[in-house]
Amino acid sequence: MRGPRPLGVVIKLGEFLSHQFCITSPTNTSPLFFSSQKGTSSIVDEKSHEPLLSILTLIVETAVKLRKDGHKVIIVSSGAIGVGLRRMDVDKRPKHLSKLQALAAIGQCRLMSLWDSLFNHLRQPIAQILLTRNDIADRSRYLNAQRTIAELLDMGVIPIVNENDTLAVSEIKFGDNDTLSAVTAAMVHADLLFLMTDVDCLYDKNPRHHPDAQPIEVVEDISSLVADVSSAGSSLGTGGMSTKIVAARLATSAGVTTVITRSSNPGNIINIVKHIQASRSPPSLATKANQTTTPEASDTESSSESAIRAQVTANESKSLSIPLHTRFLPSPHPVRDRYFWILYGLRPHGTIYIDTGAYNALVRKAGLLPAGVVDVEGVFAQHEAVSIRVVEKKRTIPGEDGKLWEGEAREVGRALTNYSSAEVMRIKGKQSSEIEKLLGYMDSEYVAPRESISFFGGAGISRPSTPMRELVVQGASRVGTPRAGTPRAGTPTKEVENPVDATA
Repeated sequence: MRGPRPLGVVIKLGEFLSHQFCITSPTNTSPLFFSSQKGTSSIVDEKSHEPLLSILTLIVETAVKLRKDGHKVIIVSSGAIGVGLRRMDVDKRPKHLSKLQALAAIGQCRLMSLWDSLFNHLRQPIAQILLTRNDIADRSRYLNAQRTIAELLDMGVIPIVNENDTLAVSEIKFGDNDTLSAVTAAMVHADLLFLMTDVDCLYDKNPRHHPDAQPIEVVEDISSLVADVSSAGSSLGTGGMSTKIVAARLATSAGVTTVITRSSNPGNIINIVKHIQASRSPPSLATKANQTTTPEASDTESSSESAIRAQVTANESKSLSIPLHTRFLPSPHPVRDRYFWILYGLRPHGTIYIDTGAYNALVRKAGLLPAGVVDVEGVFAQHEAVSIRVVEKKRTIPGEDGKLWEGEAREVGRALTNYSSAEVMRIKGKQSSEIEKLLGYMDSEYVAPRESISFFGGAGISRPSTPMRELVVQGASRVGTPRAGTPRAGTPTKEVENPVDATA
């Protein structure tokens, strides 16, 4: 009898967080709250700037246990600046970029030395990977980073990823490690992303003011959530709870199940992973694309073996003590590889406004023709990324606001263009046969080919319901969460099991 399939797990650790934050859903008027206590740390003490060895040791033990269970683990760790502050006896985080970069350079080597020392006690090799947004924006460097991480995982190494704060400036920074962890998880096609912070989970009410507040364990459609953050990250960290939601939205769009749980007990990760494997919730971890079972093996498997495995799974789920956590289920139509890179790896240099006819054609897999372009905004060169926005009603002449459309323009995706902004302005609204006459040359009949256009959330695709609600309810019984009004699990799919598709 085969055991559960090993997973790819990304664990994101913060420096320090202190906040309270609220979420509201259009389908549920009750506010949903994260609640945290001021002064709770992840890996660096806010006042002394000392690394918290007890927490770090638990993280190391957890990561090694996951490795021994056959899972592939990546850690995204901040803390370099905090450790640098301690090393140089600086009380407060400076505001000048050059000083922050210098402290990051000082702290990064000491932080990695600490990680290596702790992992070495358990004979677990690690590797350091430092990234900036430029490394993601450049397609060749993106693929090289993807291949390197995949090779490290195949070698049994735990990569420790961090933003290269020593070199990064505001224009090429991710801004927070939450975003970096989501990009990393999507890059390697991870199964799970853990955002470790100082909260347990999502609540239906603010537990500080409502003792009867109940935890919300499953969020099916994160796009329906609106975050309201009452305070930002700590004096050391750059992230807050809003960045966690942004990271969860990004990761789930790439098919990665995202979990928020308390960092003070990293061992929770193991029980959560076992719970997900045992209950087969979310379904993305049990789809045909994810399983190693061959069609021949599936045909020859006896019904008695299936019944035995189902009974073992049920017993495992019952025996586990499931820690509090909130699980964001992945999109059933994930955006991966080159399409993910276009959406989230590149910063748009401008905007192309298109009409509804052009948008409908794009949904049907056609390219973007000049006739569908309504207007252009910003300055961009050939093959640079732009935002694609749809306008509902066009004007024949510019209005008082100078626009060639009425109402709001809805952003639907990103694209790499075949022409510069000045050239698109000259050919917009024209037929492709007129391009050469207007520009003196014609590289392509399309302003952007379909393979260079990527939509947010899967254009024209609605989210299906799932028949697996009973598994979610069973998993929620541990905390007694009221299931009325709780989102149901979706039916996400997993296209690629291996962590790299370098051909995309």
